[in-house]
Amino acid sequence: MTMERYIRRIAGTFVLISLALGIWVSQWWFLFTAFVGLNLIQSSFTGWCLMEDILSKLGIAKTSGKKVEAGE
Repeated sequence: MTMERYIRRIAGTFVLISLALGIWVSQWWFLFTAFVGLNLIQSSFTGWCLMEDILSKLGIAKTSGKKVEAGE
């Protein structure tokens, strides 16, 4: 799995968990949802993502190594 897929999966999981915690535990958990969203927006502008740095240090490859043909 590529790093991009890991990041999408982790971000989606964080959002869903924080929404559930915001509903059932404390509304303060919605701030974590906002934090994840703001980081996604910021990374789209700057190209820098903290989770990408963390996954790199864990040895996750940025690409799968497969050659993608045009039109696929």
